[in-house]
Amino acid sequence: MLTGCKGALSTVDPAGPAAQAVATLWWVMLIGAAGIFGLVMVLVGLAFRRKDTIDGDGQQVRLWIIGFGLVFPALVLGALLLYGLTIGERLSPRAGANVVQVTAEARRWEWRFTYSDAPALETTGVLHIPAGLPVDIAITTADVIHSFWVPRLAGKLDAIPGHTNTLRLEADRPGTFQGVSAEFSGAGYDAFAFRVIAHDKAAWAAFLQGQLE
Repeated sequence: MLTGCKGALSTVDPAGPAAQAVATLWWVMLIGAAGIFGLVMVLVGLAFRRKDTIDGDGQQVRLWIIGFGLVFPALVLGALLLYGLTIGERLSPRAGANVVQVTAEARRWEWRFTYSDAPALETTGVLHIPAGLPVDIAITTADVIHSFWVPRLAGKLDAIPGHTNTLRLEADRPGTFQGVSAEFSGAGYDAFAFRVIAHDKAAWAAFLQGQLE
């Protein structure tokens, strides 16, 4: 279990603010689910106790069944729902002066990336971004449904034919990150992957000028 907490495709080893929010949401939901599961197991255990060993039967029914069996899970699930909606709103792309715009077009079996800051540039299988700046990825597809996912930088979003979905991601620091297409669409899909290279300021400027490949 611990080996899944690190690695190129780990969702709980974030390298950017969007991925950090997703990882925090995951941990909060895990804790909430574990709390509810623990109480349910206690209630199951109490159900096997002999009735004559329980004092104040009616009072215990109200406490365990109604209080902890109904009210507590409802409160926990309600809180998790509100927290999830809050995180989702924070992850929504918003216009800004420093937002970098990139288009990602999927097709079997490759991703093609174009850049609004350098319209003549196109890369295949490798997405270039600046480190420390928000990047909005306009995701679309030329054929079937695909899924764009860079676990350490952001959540997952589908590429749907005839439609464009926008995902915001950001890298805290320069580096290379693994991306995958997490939507099975036939033979060969298990090898459908791409890389994201986050550049420092100088390297990003050089890339936009066509000085990097």
